Amino acid sequence: MPVFKIHPYNAADMAGRPPTKEAPLFGQRLALLRKEKGYSQEKLAEMLGTTRPNIAYYERSAKNPTLDFIQRCADVLGVTVADLIGDGEAAASASRKRGPKSALERSYEQVSGLPRSRQQEILKVVDALVAQSS
Repeated sequence: MPVFKIHPYNAADMAGRPPTKEAPLFGQRLALLRKEKGYSQEKLAEMLGTTRPNIAYYERSAKNPTLDFIQRCADVLGVTVADLIGDGEAAASASRKRGPKSALERSYEQVSGLPRSRQQEILKVVDALVAQSS
């Protein structure tokens, strides 16, 4: 009868396959800020009172981390919640490529540069047109 030698698990040999999808924005930012602080996933997990696989999950897959988790991460990393989640515009541009601005966006930018009284007049006209179209 043959004798099989059992080898212990070696994390370096079992690193796994590379991800096929890009990580969510929160995960990308969490990993970046963690690395900037010089923390391993293990160290961050310890500081947050969780496990390393949980940190890996948040960095690679989690689309909806809880507000509590986001706040705890921000506190431990010494950053703001906004640093971790980013603003909506940054998130939108990170998730899709941006084409040229629409005519509406260009008009909005022009109107934004006008005095407030003129903006209000234009808004009244736009509101009336929208109401008429509904």
